[in-house]
This record gives sequence, C-alpha cells and structure tokens, in this order.
Amino acid sequence: MRDKPFTVLRLLAFASLALFTFACTDDRPLAPDVQPPVFSASGAAQMDVSDQYLVMFTGRGVPRGFAARVEDLGGTVMFSHRVGIATVSGLTPRAAARLGNYRNVSDIQQDDVFQLDMITNEDIVAVGSGGVQSPGDPTTAFFYARQWNMRAIAADAAWAAGRLGSPAVTLAILDTGIDYLYPDLVGLVDLSRSISFVPDDDVLVSIYFPTRHPVTDLHFHGTHVASTAVSNSNVIAGVTTQTTLMGVKVCSVLGGCPFSSVIAGVLYAADAGADVANLSLGGYFTKAGSGGLVGFINKIYNYANSVGMTIVVSAGNAAADLDHDGNTYKTYCDTPNNICVSATGPTSGGTTGPWTGVDDLAPYSNFGRSAINVAAPGGAGGGWVWAACSQTSLIIPICGSGPTYILAVTGTSMSAPHVSGLAALMVEDVGRNPGRVRALIQQSADDLGQSGTDPAYGKGRINVGAAVGG
Repeated sequence: MRDKPFTVLRLLAFASLALFTFACTDDRPLAPDVQPPVFSASGAAQMDVSDQYLVMFTGRGVPRGFAARVEDLGGTVMFSHRVGIATVSGLTPRAAARLGNYRNVSDIQQDDVFQLDMITNEDIVAVGSGGVQSPGDPTTAFFYARQWNMRAIAADAAWAAGRLGSPAVTLAILDTGIDYLYPDLVGLVDLSRSISFVPDDDVLVSIYFPTRHPVTDLHFHGTHVASTAVSNSNVIAGVTTQTTLMGVKVCSVLGGCPFSSVIAGVLYAADAGADVANLSLGGYFTKAGSGGLVGFINKIYNYANSVGMTIVVSAGNAAADLDHDGNTYKTYCDTPNNICVSATGPTSGGTTGPWTGVDDLAPYSNFGRSAINVAAPGGAGGGWVWAACSQTSLIIPICGSGPTYILAVTGTSMSAPHVSGLAALMVEDVGRNPGRVRALIQQSADDLGQSGTDPAYGKGRINVGAAVGG
C-alpha cells in the first residue's frame, strides 16, 4: 500500500517539532543503537518492510516444514495462522520467489506500509487532573458540554436508559496502541489479551517506558480512538463506559501501519475473543498488479466474520467517490463483511457553542452508495472530536508532562469508533452475529440524505438511543 501523507502540514510541523523537543530535553537518553523517530518531507512514516512478505496457502493451515524452509532462505516466520496465511521477514526478492514455489503456496506478496487515516490535530487542552470519574452518568464528564458528537448520535438517551456497555463484550482497537493508564481508560483494557505487532515500537517502549506493556501508545491515534468508543467518563464521555477494550498495536509511533501487522492483528483479535474490532486505518493501493493483496484482505475478513467478530472501518479522508474508484482499492470499505463509516461534521456550534442539531458530510470524507453503511461524527470546521491524548506519546510529549490533556482531531478515523461503541452494545442484544449487528445499526440510523441508501451517509447517521430503544 502507498503511504498516505497527512493532508495538513500543520500536524507535520507540530509533530516534527515535538519529536525534536522531546529528543533534546528529555532526561532519558536513547540507547546508542536507537534513533529517534523521523518524518519524511511528506509526513509519511519511514518504515522499511522491503524484506517482508505475505504468504497464502491453498486450503487451510501452514505446510509442515514451512518455517524451516523460510530459515533456509535466510528469513524468519513472523506470524502464521491456520486460516492459511503467514508473514515472513528477512528475504531477498530472489529468496521470496523461491519460497513462492514451495508446496501449497498459492500467492506471495511483498509487504507494504500505509499511513493512518487522519486529517489533523487541531488543538490540545490541559484539564488538570480531570473530573470525577462517572461511568454511571457520562454527561457529568468534565468536557462533555463540548462533545457535540455524543449528542449528535443520541448517546445520552442510551445512557439514560441504562445502556452503558458490558465488560463481557470486548472491543479490539487495531491502531497505535492504547494508553491504558489514562484516567478515562484505566481499568478498561484487558492487558492479558493485548498485544503489539510492531517490534520497533516495542524497543522504544522498553527504553522510554520500561514498566509499561508494549501496547502502550507512543503516537496518540489509538488512545483517541479507544476513548471515543469506551471511557470512564472522567475527562470526556465515550459511547460506552463498561465495554472491555483489547489493544492490538498494528501501527507505529510514526503512524505507519505495515500490511503484515494488520493481517496478524485481525486474525489475533478474532481468535482472542474480540466481539468487535475497530480499524481506523485507511490506506490505498492500485489493484492492477496488486490483486493478490485483495485476496489476503478478503480471506482474513471472511475468517473474522465466520467466528463472529464484527469489523468497523473508517471510509477514508480523500473526499473520493468509492462508487467510481476505478483501479484503486481505497481503504477497507471495498472489503466484504464490515461496517464502513463516513464522517459528519456540524454546520455550526460544536466546539465553540451549543450544537444546532445539524451536521453534513465532512468535506474530507470518502463516500459512495456501494461502500458506505452508516455515518458518524468525525468533525469539521464547526466542531472537532475531543478525546484522550496518550500520556506516553512521543509525537505529542506535552501530553505526558503532568496534567491530563485532551486532543481535538478530525477524520473518518474519529467517526468509526462511535460505531464500534454502538456495535458493542448491539452484541449484548444479539450476540456474536456480525450481519445482525450491522442490520440493527443501519435500521436505527437517522436518515440524513436520500431515502434508502445514500452515497454520503449510507443508511444514515447512527442513533445510539434508537438502536437500544432508549
């Protein structure tokens, strides 16, 4: 997949300055063989995966002796799964071609990296030590008055009806990790099932935060996404307060997400018992010459669906018509068995005042009748989506400087976790049934555009209160 640069240079400049400041002023020195993260001029993450490959086998399972064959060719098996997929590293193109001739190998593709699906970080606010934890009444969260997004989806009606989520339901966040000690997230993340598929990040965690689980968030994206879906309602309210979170780190401190990590993450989450998985990831590639990648995606999504895991994905931020995307595979919305979410933003009010009750398709959001299932708040000029800022962020180190900080971000990355939180509530009602979960979310949505399926909003903007009968 091609790296997708940030569309707002302000974030690039801010992130680069933050990294430079952190490296110069922090009193914890880097190990001699570890370099601080860097951005390219375009803002795309610099990750070298040129020696990594994705391998698919005929039928199910991995052939006996495969790992030994990879080692003979100078490589290592990073991940393998009984669905018939493996990821390997350390191979030259010639060695990879030879591996492709191994028995039962049906396809081998070079790994690639894509960029997180995010528009911009608009603002940071310090809120001291936060408010009083109020999981029983999220409307008392310190910053709730400015969360137009929760009122837009009638989350408050669901809370009033007592629908706050259940710890028996697990939502996996496939992202940059989760700051599981942030006030709004402490006690909600099941660390025994959380995992990192980003080895370079693991090294940085061991240096800067040696007492932390590898899943801790060195970026900020995953923490923001997680707390939008589930929060203790100390600082900001999330869609639910009781749902169990599982952190699955598939993207690095630089915001780069290797395709191999995403594949491993989806399969791991499905096998680890996640009921819902949120992928606010995005990315795109040209179908011609890369058709094999589509096969890998379809295979893992079909497996997740078969074991009952609902997958929610962000539509992407290219303002693209997914009905006419031609030779381009844009985001995971082109994949079957998921819920694809476009983004709305308020036309007035929002962050700066009371929400007027009117929101439209955000100007950056992808759209298309064939792709979009529902819409949810992602933010726009009239208001941003506020959520937690990771206290272990190396991108925005001020978030770990003492007070509790929250971060305003816009993008379809922010719209997806609203739907994931609702999907977790739906699992309480209908169990591990992705088709039924998707149908209930669509049936209860507010129709904002054309009747039926609208290219901008799908079946409409989600309505949490209506979905749970609140």
